[in-house]
Amino acid sequence: MIFSKLQTVLQLCEAHVHQVRKMQPKPGLSRFASSPDSMEASHLVSMSSPCVSPSQSQLKYMSLGVLVLQTTSLVLTMRYSRTLQGEGPRYLASSAVVLAELLKILICLLLVFYDHSFSFCVLNRVLKEEILNKPMETLKLAIPSGIYTLQNNLLYIALSNLDAATYQVTYQLKILTTALFSVSMLGKRLGLYQWLSLLILMTGIALVQWPTESLGGPSPTPLSAGSQLLGVTAILIACFSSGFAGVYFEKILKETNQSVWVRNIQLGLFGLVFGLMGVFVYDGERVRESGVFQGYNSLTWTVVALQALGGLVIAAVIKYADNILKGFSTSLSIILSTLISYFCLEDFNPTSVFFLGAVLVIAATFLYGYEAEACHQPQQSLDWRPTTSHSRV
Repeated sequence: MIFSKLQTVLQLCEAHVHQVRKMQPKPGLSRFASSPDSMEASHLVSMSSPCVSPSQSQLKYMSLGVLVLQTTSLVLTMRYSRTLQGEGPRYLASSAVVLAELLKILICLLLVFYDHSFSFCVLNRVLKEEILNKPMETLKLAIPSGIYTLQNNLLYIALSNLDAATYQVTYQLKILTTALFSVSMLGKRLGLYQWLSLLILMTGIALVQWPTESLGGPSPTPLSAGSQLLGVTAILIACFSSGFAGVYFEKILKETNQSVWVRNIQLGLFGLVFGLMGVFVYDGERVRESGVFQGYNSLTWTVVALQALGGLVIAAVIKYADNILKGFSTSLSIILSTLISYFCLEDFNPTSVFFLGAVLVIAATFLYGYEAEACHQPQQSLDWRPTTSHSRV
């Protein structure tokens, strides 16, 4: 009797394992596990199973380290490159955006080439069928692409006028804008803790932007009030554009079965066109005088590479992480940016009000991600089926 029951349980376990293995994707990158840019929306696909292997656990913490390194290094190198006093003219932010888009297109082409077993015939057929033969589907990407191009230029303006720590904390306002656009455009419902986290987030960002002059101390940076206002305005517009473009892109992905790498190629093509228009409209005279690559050095090329690779690196590693780990990465990135900005760049003098605001922003990030993780946990533990959660970087 006991033996027959035990045999029945073992058969059920084998059936579950066989079902999970059939559902697991083939080696390679999932088409859902990507987002169009580093500083923007990302789509997480996680395969849930009753137990986590040691290798999967190591990949989780490795992904945490990669996310922290990428986010922190991009912000700090971009800030340093925009404030570095060198000989000759400073490089054009508009040209850096164009080069980053071009590099993204090349990387995505290589990924599509890899996904189709390095076949030029298949690559040519896929690009022709998905891009040229579907003009209306391709034109849908013009809206988010134009917004992302504007956003990337705004981030250069923000980091030219704000220190890295203030930028990092204030840019977390994109969590609020993304949530609001998700509710209005996708019909997503937020829980009590998520609404509470958004309220805490707004409070924390308000404290971070609290004027330091009112505290009776000297200004922490040599920036003028006008340049600080310009930086804050640029980052606020970038937060709203990030939220709208990310949710719009997510809606397009949900409505079609197209590869996300092909979608990124479409985004990059429009971004390349919009970026070139920006170069010649706003910096045309400077380009004619000193060329497109004026002021470029090794640091500038590092910024371009980090901006191009950022979203793709996150896409490659985020499938091993979850909302809690992403909260860790955001928090650690803010802390590292603050420390490096204070000790190395020497352009930031934190106050007690800033620290209080930063702590509230970090807590809001954890609280917002914690409820999303808790909502998916019961279903994972009950039926072991793969679940898809959408979250933001």
